[in-house]
Amino acid sequence: MVYKPPYEIVKVVNQAGLVKARMGLTKTLIMGFLAGAFVAFGGLLAIMVGGGIPAIKSANPGLQKFIFGAVFPVGLMLVVIAGAELFTGNTAVSIPGVLSGRIRWFGWLKNLTLSYSGNLAGSLFVAYFLAYQSQLFNSEPWLSFVINISQEKVSHHFGVLLLRGVGCNWLVCLAIWLAIASDDVAGKILGIWFPIMAFVALGFEHSIANMFFIPLGIYCGAQVSWYQFLIVNLIPVTLGNIIGGSFFVGVIYWFIYEYKDKLDQSL
Repeated sequence: MVYKPPYEIVKVVNQAGLVKARMGLTKTLIMGFLAGAFVAFGGLLAIMVGGGIPAIKSANPGLQKFIFGAVFPVGLMLVVIAGAELFTGNTAVSIPGVLSGRIRWFGWLKNLTLSYSGNLAGSLFVAYFLAYQSQLFNSEPWLSFVINISQEKVSHHFGVLLLRGVGCNWLVCLAIWLAIASDDVAGKILGIWFPIMAFVALGFEHSIANMFFIPLGIYCGAQVSWYQFLIVNLIPVTLGNIIGGSFFVGVIYWFIYEYKDKLDQSL
């Protein structure tokens, strides 16, 4: 299986970041919509499979978390292989180019804003039409599972959600790095699966996934308000995702393979 070494990954990331920064408004919004929908598809599958095994959850909650996490990565596989604009991945992909001066800060921020907006639209579309209106989870044990997910996600304070957001997007962006490292589809799928399974099973928080999980719970009768979704959960998780992706992946790998290499060569 052919793969790129880390310094080659950064070169490919720089090219991808430049394309994202130059992408037009309409295309970014549409591609963002697709990414939000794709992540929501992963959430749909995770609920159907992981939420349908209450006996395993009560007897072995770790195994249930693993099963839930094992099927969720289909969302990022669709984003990376089919092509879409995912806010969380974009926090890291353009950073090396920004720090090296190839990409303007405005281009990076524009891409993040538009992809985030499109992700929200796609996530809400799937949550309302393909999950709630299609009555996929109207019966037990899925209904209680959906409601519990939504209520649990707004039950933590700001600091907890911020840190869980950092851990999540550190792993998500590493999954993208591993996908870029591979030159074939099988390698990309394998590279994506492990980090995404890990963040979900660990209970970290992904802002775009929460755009699906929490509204779906609200539609299904969870005791959660839109204020709690947007302010209590989404703001700290989004900030944590930005830190986890942009600093712990984008900045660090830029420092190691661009800044540090150039500094060493000049000495």
